[in-house]
Amino acid sequence: MFRKRTTIKESAIRAAAMLWLCACMTACGSKDDPIPEPEIQEVLPQGSEGEEEAQEAEEETAPGGLGVIGEREIVNGEMQSYLTGEWTSESAATRRPIAVMIPNNRPAMPQYGLSRAGIIYEAPVEGRITRLMAVVENFDDLERIGPVRSSRDYYVYMAMGYEAIYCNWGLAVPYVEELINRPEYYNVSAAVEGIHNPADEAFARVKRGEGYSLEFTGYLMIDGLFDAVERLGYDWNYDDKYVPPFLFAADGVRAEYADNETATMIYPGGKEGSNASGYGQYHPYFAYHEDDQLYYRFQDGKEQIDELDGKQLTFSNVVLMYCHGEVRDDHDYLAFDVHGEGKALVFTNGKVIEGKWERFDGDFTPPKFYDESGEEIVFNQGKTWICNIWDDYGEFVEYGQE
Repeated sequence: MFRKRTTIKESAIRAAAMLWLCACMTACGSKDDPIPEPEIQEVLPQGSEGEEEAQEAEEETAPGGLGVIGEREIVNGEMQSYLTGEWTSESAATRRPIAVMIPNNRPAMPQYGLSRAGIIYEAPVEGRITRLMAVVENFDDLERIGPVRSSRDYYVYMAMGYEAIYCNWGLAVPYVEELINRPEYYNVSAAVEGIHNPADEAFARVKRGEGYSLEFTGYLMIDGLFDAVERLGYDWNYDDKYVPPFLFAADGVRAEYADNETATMIYPGGKEGSNASGYGQYHPYFAYHEDDQLYYRFQDGKEQIDELDGKQLTFSNVVLMYCHGEVRDDHDYLAFDVHGEGKALVFTNGKVIEGKWERFDGDFTPPKFYDESGEEIVFNQGKTWICNIWDDYGEFVEYGQE
C-alpha cells in the first residue's frame, strides 16, 4: 500500500552511475584503454547543509494550485497521519485509531487524554447536552483515556467511517445492541447488558477525589486495550479500501482562503441563552489565535483543558456538520443521520468555508467536505474538531469576529 521514498541523494547516485555505464558502452578507442571511474557528485537537499535528507511527502495539486498531501510515503520511519496530516511514527499512522466515548458535562470535567485525539466528534445526546468521541492514534505511552461513557448509534457509524476500534462503557440498548455487536464492527466494551463479547480487561475505576459520582470514574486502560484487541482477534491494520477523512495542505503550504469571510469566534449553540440544540447548556465556543493559527476551545465560561497536561485544547480546523435529527422516544434518545449529505461550515486559518458534507459509500467511509463549487476543501495540518449540528437548531449557530 505504501512505497519507500527514494531520496535525492540516492537519485543522484543512480543517475551518475547510469551516465558512466552509457559512456563505457559507447566509448571509442582501444579495448585496452583504461576506463575512468565515474565522478559521482553528492547532491544534497537545499538548506540541509548535508545534515539530513529531505523529508518531503509526495505532493499533489488541488484546484487553484494549492499543494496538498498525495500518496503517503514512509521517510526515516515516519509517515504523515491520515487524521492530522502531521508526521508521526509509521506504526501509529498505519494502524487503526481508537474511538473513545467521553462525557462532556460539568460533573465529568476535566477529561484525560483529549489532547491526543486527532479528531474529536461532538454530538447532542438526551438531556440536551453533548458527548464526545475522541479518535486517537498516538496512545502507546498513555496509561489511560477517559472517563468513558456509553454509546449511541450515530457515534458508532462515525467511528466506523474512520475504521476505528470503538471503545465504550454502556449503550442505549434498544438502538445500539444489534449494531455494535456485528462482527465487522470492532468494539471494545465493558461488560454491560447488550454487549455480547465484553472486554473488562480494558477498563478500570480510577479515584478522582471527592465530588465525582461513580459514572465518571471509569477509564479505558491502554495496556488492557492491547490485551483485549489481541484476545478478540481484531486486525490493527487499515483495510485495502480505507479512505482518508481529510485532504490536507502539503508541508510548508498554508490553506489561507484569503477571500473568504473572517471568522475568529465560533459558537455552535449561540453566544448566550439556553436552547435545546445540545450546545445551549454549557455554551462551548472556539476562539482563533492568529499568532499560532489555532482554535482554542472554551466551555462553561472557561478554558477546556486536558487533565493529562493541564493545557487548553486547541485545533487547526473546526467543522460544523449539519445533520437531520429526531427524538426517538420519551427517554429523549436522539437519532442523527450521518450518512447522505448536508450543510457544512469548515473553519480554518481564521476563515469560514461554506459547503456541504457527503457520505454515500457505506459505513466504512468517512464524511467528506466540499465547498460550494463542489471541490474538496483543503484542511490545514493539525487536529480537527467536528460538531454535529442538529439542523432543527441551526438558527442558534453564530460565528464572526470579536
